[in-house]
Amino acid sequence: MAVTLAQARLNVQDDLQAGIIDEFRKSNFILDNIPFDDCVSPTGGGGTLTYGYTRLITQPTAAFRAINTEYTPHEVEKQRYTVDLKVFGGTYEVDRVIADMGGIADEVALQASQKAKAASALFCDTVINGDSSEDANAFDGLEVALTGSDTEFNTTTAIDLSTSALVTTNYMQFLDMLDEFLSTMDGTPSALMGNTKMCAKLRAVARRAGMYQTTQDTWGRTVEMYGNIPFVDLGAKAGSNDPIIATSSGETSLYAVQFGLDGFHAISMAGQPPVKMWLPDFSTSGAVKTGEVEMIAAVALKRTKAAGVFRKIKVG
Repeated sequence: MAVTLAQARLNVQDDLQAGIIDEFRKSNFILDNIPFDDCVSPTGGGGTLTYGYTRLITQPTAAFRAINTEYTPHEVEKQRYTVDLKVFGGTYEVDRVIADMGGIADEVALQASQKAKAASALFCDTVINGDSSEDANAFDGLEVALTGSDTEFNTTTAIDLSTSALVTTNYMQFLDMLDEFLSTMDGTPSALMGNTKMCAKLRAVARRAGMYQTTQDTWGRTVEMYGNIPFVDLGAKAGSNDPIIATSSGETSLYAVQFGLDGFHAISMAGQPPVKMWLPDFSTSGAVKTGEVEMIAAVALKRTKAAGVFRKIKVG
């Protein structure tokens, strides 16, 4: 079944645990919107958390036929994939003296919330850049799924939006290309995702075209939209100021996804919240106590046309 972090929060009794789940949601557009298929159970004595699924890689066809003739057979092509859930998060330490000075709830809540932000950024980074062939502890992200696919768009010649003057000169061409890119998908995407510079250029283009809109999310924050499609800055990698979606030689990429269990979604363990935390236990001896924040998850792309990437957009 599908569950969101907002729904998972309702099953948590501890206020601090609920607050940590909210921190994951508030600091990450993807985690606030993506559905989780919470169906994975440990196998092989608990050592494997594998999710198997079938990805549709071609589109269905239909045709006319003459009387007394048969249709030409055609089947949708599919490919079997598996992904293992991965464990990520971090620990923090609090000295009992510090805890007593500031109050255990305040200090622990601060450290736990900051650790949640870091884990949230790591999830977002892995959604884009994850490659299990380079890091066996990570899951594969959109770069692995989309490179060489039919929804990888504009791989040869850059469209230049690097200055305000060039935005004015080229924004209509960019809009035509953006529409062409979106047409490679089989429906309206749930979001467009870029880095800070890319979002600034998309905002400028949308304003020039009269396509810029804003709305508010459940947290009261402004969500920018190109037409009716939200566009979001995925921010920086955990523990750094480097953007999750890189800019190389002034060029970057724009990603589009359709959230849904038949499109792009997350995976979690059956019957367990995707986010867990353990508080420092100051009731026992020992001056320094450890707390932990952890998430067990991965992502799956059920249809190749449920995600895409627009390459070679010059933003600087």
